[in-house]
Amino acid sequence: MTAIPQGRARRTVVVGAMCALVVTGTGLTGCGEDPDAGTNGVGKLPADQIQSKTRAAAESADALRLSGNVVTSGRTYKLDMRLNSEGGSGSVTAEGVTFQLLRIGEELYLKADAGFWTQADGKGESDAAADKLDGKYVKVPSGDPAYKKFSGFTDKDVLLDGLLTLHGSLDTDGHHEQAGTRTIRITGDKGDGGTLDVSLEGQPYPLRLARAGGAGTLTFSAWGRNFPLTEPEKDETVDYGKQLPTS
Repeated sequence: MTAIPQGRARRTVVVGAMCALVVTGTGLTGCGEDPDAGTNGVGKLPADQIQSKTRAAAESADALRLSGNVVTSGRTYKLDMRLNSEGGSGSVTAEGVTFQLLRIGEELYLKADAGFWTQADGKGESDAAADKLDGKYVKVPSGDPAYKKFSGFTDKDVLLDGLLTLHGSLDTDGHHEQAGTRTIRITGDKGDGGTLDVSLEGQPYPLRLARAGGAGTLTFSAWGRNFPLTEPEKDETVDYGKQLPTS
């Protein structure tokens, strides 16, 4: 039997200990352990194929919840929306003002408090008029400029098509975790073009998006969990009677 030098033995013990705690993304795995074991397998694919699969999974899903911030045209919108193939509902906050949106098919409603209607167009409604609109569902005419602007927040396909795009050359950036779910991260231009965390469990749904240029961060959840969209009662709705404020 050949004796192992004492210094070499110590190095072997240290390397073995380090091997037991190899950091992979945000988790810990043992040396030689496959981080994709038991997953849907997309973590082993090139970044462009991962992006294609996550877009396909997102497009085929019946419903989802989307929340976070989006920066567009110099304005930050905070979104918390539930979306399905029939429409969507949820809240939008811009410049400290929050309003609710509900779309069922082609019918779009906006719900806000009196303060929103008083300040919305800069000129303001009278207190009496604003009080009539307070907490009511105001039907947005399809020809109103606000219809196109606001309906986009309730359209699953429009939102996903515009958001799930990374810019520049694609690459993978290791294994991570989002809300307890293992993910593979893909990046555009090493992160400058945005990052997207894709689920490694079940369908390869997108779970977290950091948009390029600091244009907001969004999380996606409740994939495939459909929900009812209920038309408001007549006594809950009001006809605005003129073009909605555009600001």
